[in-house]
Amino acid sequence: MAYESAPVVETTAGRVRGTMIEGVAAYKSVPYGATTAGANRFMPPRKPEAWLGIREARTYCSRAPQAGLRGPTRPELANFSGATDSAPETEDCLTLNVWTPGAAGKRPVMVWLHGGAFSYGSANSDRQQGSRLCNRGDVVVVTVNHRLNIFAHLHLAELGGAEFARSSNAGVLDLVAALEWVRDNIAQFGGDPGNVTIFGESGGGGKVSTLMTMPMARGLFHKAIIQSGASVILGRPERAAKLAELVLKELGIAAADFRKLQSVPVAQLLAAVAPAQKALGPVHRPLFDRYPFGPVVDGDVLPRDPFSPDASPLSADIPLLIGDMKDEMTSFTATIDRIWDRTLTEAEARDRLFPIAGRQTDRVVETYRRLYPRANAARRFLAATTDSNFRVRSLAVAQRKAAQQQASVWMYSFEWETPLFDGRLGAPHALDVPFTFDTIDLTNATDMSDGARKVAATMAETWIAFARTGNPNNATIPHWPAYNAAERPTLLLDVEPGVVNDLRGEQRALWQEITETTR
Repeated sequence: MAYESAPVVETTAGRVRGTMIEGVAAYKSVPYGATTAGANRFMPPRKPEAWLGIREARTYCSRAPQAGLRGPTRPELANFSGATDSAPETEDCLTLNVWTPGAAGKRPVMVWLHGGAFSYGSANSDRQQGSRLCNRGDVVVVTVNHRLNIFAHLHLAELGGAEFARSSNAGVLDLVAALEWVRDNIAQFGGDPGNVTIFGESGGGGKVSTLMTMPMARGLFHKAIIQSGASVILGRPERAAKLAELVLKELGIAAADFRKLQSVPVAQLLAAVAPAQKALGPVHRPLFDRYPFGPVVDGDVLPRDPFSPDASPLSADIPLLIGDMKDEMTSFTATIDRIWDRTLTEAEARDRLFPIAGRQTDRVVETYRRLYPRANAARRFLAATTDSNFRVRSLAVAQRKAAQQQASVWMYSFEWETPLFDGRLGAPHALDVPFTFDTIDLTNATDMSDGARKVAATMAETWIAFARTGNPNNATIPHWPAYNAAERPTLLLDVEPGVVNDLRGEQRALWQEITETTR
């Protein structure tokens, strides 16, 4: 029985009242933790302060302070993803949003972790509206806000000792706190705390990867979906400590006075992020995380990497669905005119590939020239960097997960291309988010054709099927076998979905070989 009006629900911290959206009860900005300001900055999350009376949960009230936000990559792409979150940025940001079709029963719970490279983003945008999944699949959807960037992953362990030992992983500890809230409260919203799927795209996929190797998260979720964001190897204390040193230098704070960081104004702290990251420099090794402020293998919160040298045994019994977009890199390179207008020269493409492929650059160039004989240098560059920056990570995760021979893993590739902008974007990074939530009409990313709507229905139904049973097979797709190293079956998400073995196998083998030689 669906709600006719959003009822008041009792949580462990107090009562909340939501609003009705598309026949679904939505509870917005429900606290799962206390403010992270002042003395709580860089500290593990604390339980929210209890409140008296009824807390109104009808509007979005907060999002985490943002750093590294790209904004529109080109003027014409300004509204591509639809309306952005306009909630205020605040350190009182440990909130989540719950979408439920009814109070009775025990529904599968889908907990979404937003993208943004651990640095920006929120759970509040229209394209992440949970009502469509609720109505389509009779599930409960939870979307999570948490600390980001310098507030979430500043490594102060060497300076602050035991008190600050977990500062570099505060952001992922927030995620554990959110999942504990789900465990303790979701039954009141009609969800089953014993059937929780975590899913996320880009940085959100990295968050899913990280939770899969966190002992504190064990038992809080039962299935996982990683979309264009596989994290294989996480950050190291040495590099994270150097970044913290650069932050202090940028702010003019002596190491002995590092505690002053807890009282630095938010804007001033955020202003130190970009120059410190620039001074640190990027990581070009293929399977290493690219997030300057991201999770750190500290031997405590994170005892090891999620999928290196193998898949974490901690999550061996967790079914996994994983995949990527066919043209991930078109969105990241849209500001580069010579790539956008496809006038990049062969020499320029080679120079851009060299930091990634090193001594194998000529081999990469020749391979993609042979495999894409009608493509220009820009298009071949985009194909190569999509494979090297994204697909090789997902392949490593799928292969290592399958090698455990315990819970199954399924691999997909999102192949549908948006026809907008003369097809220049193809199937770009993050296009899949509104397809996942069946909210493409709330963005400007598609032509809203029958084909686009069909792909959205297929993706939503497939994700719901996986969340319900741990097996994504359903009536909208052909039979999809679990991934294995022999056949490597991969679902193609397109107007007419299909399953192929060893998709783009020569490119896969090339980048896996390069990855092995640069470990």
